[in-house]
Amino acid sequence: MKRGSTKFLPLVSVVALLFSASATAAQEDAATKIPRTNEMTLAGLRPGRDTLADAERKLHLKLGPHESGAAAEWHDSCTGKAVKLELDAKGVIQSVTISSLGSDEGPCTGHREVLTKDWQTGHGLRLGDPQNRVLELYGDANSAGPSVKGQHELELLYYAFDWAGSDVPQVMEILCARDSGRVMEITLAYPSL
Repeated sequence: MKRGSTKFLPLVSVVALLFSASATAAQEDAATKIPRTNEMTLAGLRPGRDTLADAERKLHLKLGPHESGAAAEWHDSCTGKAVKLELDAKGVIQSVTISSLGSDEGPCTGHREVLTKDWQTGHGLRLGDPQNRVLELYGDANSAGPSVKGQHELELLYYAFDWAGSDVPQVMEILCARDSGRVMEITLAYPSL
C-alpha cells in the first residue's frame, strides 16, 4: 500500500459513516410521516365524473328539488343526516357533501330507514369517526381552524389535492365537533370549493 493511501482511508470511513447515518435518519423520518393521500369518491360518487342520475341510482334516493347548475339534496328529519350535490349546467356533480348536522327533530313515524353505511370516503372515513382517524388516513390538513355551522362549534380540516393532477377532485373539507372530536360533515369537490 502506498503511503498516502493510509491517510485517505480514515477519511473514507468517516464519509461512509456520515452517509449511513443520514440514510438511516431519512428512512426513520419516512416511516413516521403519513404519505400524502388524495380522495376520489364520497358516498360512492366521484365529483367531476358522476351525474345526478348516477347519484340517485347509487344512493337509492330521489334527490330534489334540483335544476341544472344548481343543487340537489336529501335530508332525513328523523336522524339529521343529509346529502347535498352541487351540479354544473350539464348535471355533472361538482361537489358531494354528507352531513349529520341537520335537525333530528322531525317525525319518525312511518320513517323509511336509508342505508347510510356506504356514506364514506374511498378510504373509509365515515360520519361519526374520531378526528384522529382523519389524520391517520390523510395526514395533516393544509389548514385547520375553528368553524361554526348553525349552533354547532366545529373544527374545519381543509385538504387540497391540486398536487394529484387536475382530473381528480381537488378539495376535501371535514368538519369535526369541537366537543367530541367526531366527524360531522365531509365535502369532496371538483374542481374547487
